Amino acid sequence: MNKYFPEIKKNFGFGCMRLPMNGDMVDTVEFSKMVDAFIDGGFNYFDTAHGYVGGKSEIAIRECLTSRHPRESYLLVNKLTGMFFEKNEDILPLFESQLEACGVDYFDFYLMHAQDNAVYKKFKQCRAYETAIELKAQGRVKHVGLSFHDKAEVLEQILTEYPQMEVVQIQFNYADYEDPAVQSRKVYEVCRKFNKPIIVMEPVKGGCLADLPKEAQTVFDDLNGGSNASYAIRYAAGFDGVMMVLSGMGNMDMMNDNISVMQNFVPLSEHEHSAVKKVCDIFKSQNLIPCTACKYCVDGCPKKISIPDLFACMNGKKTFGTWNPEYYYEIHTKNGGKASDCIGCAKCESVCPQHLNIREVLKDVAAEFEQTNE
Repeated sequence: MNKYFPEIKKNFGFGCMRLPMNGDMVDTVEFSKMVDAFIDGGFNYFDTAHGYVGGKSEIAIRECLTSRHPRESYLLVNKLTGMFFEKNEDILPLFESQLEACGVDYFDFYLMHAQDNAVYKKFKQCRAYETAIELKAQGRVKHVGLSFHDKAEVLEQILTEYPQMEVVQIQFNYADYEDPAVQSRKVYEVCRKFNKPIIVMEPVKGGCLADLPKEAQTVFDDLNGGSNASYAIRYAAGFDGVMMVLSGMGNMDMMNDNISVMQNFVPLSEHEHSAVKKVCDIFKSQNLIPCTACKYCVDGCPKKISIPDLFACMNGKKTFGTWNPEYYYEIHTKNGGKASDCIGCAKCESVCPQHLNIREVLKDVAAEFEQTNE
């Protein structure tokens, strides 16, 4: 039982931003199996949002979870996302559509989504926080909170102005802990200062911490223990104040691995923490692009550049130096959307949770992968 919210069975949640896919559609057969395994394993916390999986996540939740399991057997988290409303009058119809899409009458948690300085200003102007607080008063959501991507001072402002927020969801993993752009440690410390329970997203940094460079892999192999992902998840879950760690799982192998680790959670040992520090030092020496593949940058790109995929190719080339990144770069750009197609509009940078200088990095990617075509 969770010490912050007794209805939460364990401190591990199913993040539904990355789901098993069959082409462009969610593989509902595989997802249903994963949902069943998750619940059978003693877990009950599911996290989604209106725009996840191109708008398909909520529907998949209805088809694979809410229509197949009793309401009391799971907790469902959804979010209010700024790109789907322009004024206060838009919020309630959006909320109703989310309930309908998910097939439920209420949400257990409703979070103000992807808050940063600019997004927060819009939410304040539209009285979005006040609307969420009223929904809680009506019993249509059980708890209210926010998910956050910005500097610690912005979070401090939000929690000062809206102390009614019960939880904060933050990006937190061992690679980002001291990262000056993400500020995981400083943001974590603000949550502790305001005594807010913490939900961790991106504990495996969009899968980056599951597929390590050889030198880093050797460090974990020497431990003779669990998977790379398991070390990352246990790292995050071991911090004081963390009530929940989310993981996006794309297949049953990931599900089974995570269940085996989190059913009887044990924090990292001192020896394991030392290994994590060594891996962080290796990452710092390689200067990889810290993209988590959230794909927020893709939807608004006028040139349809698959930015996270191209960044993954760049990181792959830096890390492994094999022919595969060149091959996949051609796959991702065969119908257009090369890095050199960027027109510098900066729409991608305005929505990037990692605050990456995407336009400049795309120039580096173009120089690396397209020079042979000149």
